[in-house]
Amino acid sequence: MAEKVKQLVILSGKGGTGKTVIAASFASLAKNKVMADCDVDAADLHLLLDPTIKERHPLKSGVSANINKKLCKECGKCIISCRFNAINEDFVVDPISCEGCKICSFICPENAIDMKENISGEWFISDTKYGPFVHAKLGIAEENSGKLVTTVRQKANEIAEKGNYDLIIVDGSPGIGCPVIASLAGADAVLVVTEPTLSGIHDMERVIGLARHFGIAVFVVINKYDLNPEMSERIESFCLNKKIPLTGKIVYDPLITKALINRQNVIEYSKGGVVNQIRDLWETIFKELER
Repeated sequence: MAEKVKQLVILSGKGGTGKTVIAASFASLAKNKVMADCDVDAADLHLLLDPTIKERHPLKSGVSANINKKLCKECGKCIISCRFNAINEDFVVDPISCEGCKICSFICPENAIDMKENISGEWFISDTKYGPFVHAKLGIAEENSGKLVTTVRQKANEIAEKGNYDLIIVDGSPGIGCPVIASLAGADAVLVVTEPTLSGIHDMERVIGLARHFGIAVFVVINKYDLNPEMSERIESFCLNKKIPLTGKIVYDPLITKALINRQNVIEYSKGGVVNQIRDLWETIFKELER
């Protein structure tokens, strides 16, 4: 029986901690892997991986009312019955306001209202110079990001198993909501990227608690640790007390910003300094995954 494909999920308690920069760096350093961007509400890993889209698929989720003007007698019963005020005086449905409850279609005496399935987003299978990449984009004001995340992870796993890849690296969403929970299903390890601030510590604790709830191995890296040594020490103490491996500390370096401006992977943009720290972080994580 073939070995199970290992899955590493990179998370953070909030946005802007450097999660995607580290995920893109791992894409450059890891071998024989599939990349997946599960931050579907604000996907940006593609900016650093420069993918060539090979497949594009819609995500269908939920339904919205549609009024057939040829059948509609404009009696107004649908407007009165809609508690979401989704139908205007011209008998046009606002798809953003419509919750798909179907009451208007039941109450319409002319059977002029039917329910149409929504296209809430898209998911893609792409090629990159780092290997296969599965990513997605949720539509504006659309819901079911958890369903889209699940689709991305399932496709990444299918590609990994079919292509005999050893690892899936997942760039997850910030926070602890539905998309994050969907990102964690079946994961082998979570790398929590935090920063030395009071909110950073609080958010890190929430993500760690969520990962441990699902029995997933947790590792922590402190990004920009040198900006607040006191808070960095608090994070180290927390990890020590909770027996959570602190796998790395990364300094603040304007070089990373320059690499992002040029839409380049920081590992390939420069050498030494912060790049070596990210390399060391990957080596430590890789050894842990091999256990």
